[in-house]
Amino acid sequence: MNNQTKELVIFSGNANKGLSDAICKELSKDLGDAEVGTFSDGEVSVKINENVRGKDVYLIQPTCNPTHKNLIELILIVDALRWSSAGRITAVIPYFGYARQDRRVRSERVPISAKVIADILERSGIDRVLTVELHSEQIQGFFDIPVDNIYGTKVMVDDIKNQSFSDLLVVSPDVGGVVRSRALAKALELSDLAIIDKRRDEANKSEVMNVIGEVADKDCLIVDDMADTCGTLCNAAKALKEKGAKTVTAYITHPVLSGNAIKKINESTLDQLVVTDTIPLSKEAEDCEKIRVMTLAPTLAEAIRRINKEQSISAMMR
Repeated sequence: MNNQTKELVIFSGNANKGLSDAICKELSKDLGDAEVGTFSDGEVSVKINENVRGKDVYLIQPTCNPTHKNLIELILIVDALRWSSAGRITAVIPYFGYARQDRRVRSERVPISAKVIADILERSGIDRVLTVELHSEQIQGFFDIPVDNIYGTKVMVDDIKNQSFSDLLVVSPDVGGVVRSRALAKALELSDLAIIDKRRDEANKSEVMNVIGEVADKDCLIVDDMADTCGTLCNAAKALKEKGAKTVTAYITHPVLSGNAIKKINESTLDQLVVTDTIPLSKEAEDCEKIRVMTLAPTLAEAIRRINKEQSISAMMR
């Protein structure tokens, strides 16, 4: 540790205490002492119970469901840390909510929600952001502070290599995901790639899945940044099986899993859904035999360690 390195302190909101505890264990640190609860009327209550003056503070809080409560917790904890004279505040946001509205399509009268959230976070007093696989990389440009957007590709690759797949093929669930899928295929030293081309039929009533690529007798790996209602994912698995795929496994970074997603997964031809722990699973999801979790705690801990020591983040992604 050089003379410029400040003492590292980690705090957490209530959104994903399990991940926060795992990151602290990786860093051999205790979680910072803070009270984050609610007043009788439901408003968020925050109190920092230890000295953070001049320290390098990392606040771990994904803005997953309940999104608004978790977002307000994040903002108020940051404000409490700022008023407590923290030296630097890094918001560690494993899952960045409101990321799907990142532009106005065909000048529709909609907000650019990702930009609004970025502005709110920045004005709350955050000095930098550490996040995982933003829905679109341009969101980094919505901030005027440093944003480190890391990926779980290495964790996925290591996990895939430990499985009993025989003839792998990476599948992009849509045209927009080709870059992500190609990166995973390259990391696995695979040359071929399949793509699901989603279209509407003439009556615009049902989604048609066209499979581009040879998938017969392959162990297909669908890769995507998030799984929400899982309708498209389950339809993609069905289309791949109909084309002769031997197995279909999905590797997803953010398990949003809203609505009746678990019911769809259980009833689908998807063999397995492998997710990370950026978002804590519901009890229903934990009980689903098709869902398996990989932890990103070591990856996030290493990123925090590097930021604290002013070392390269991009180097750990190579």
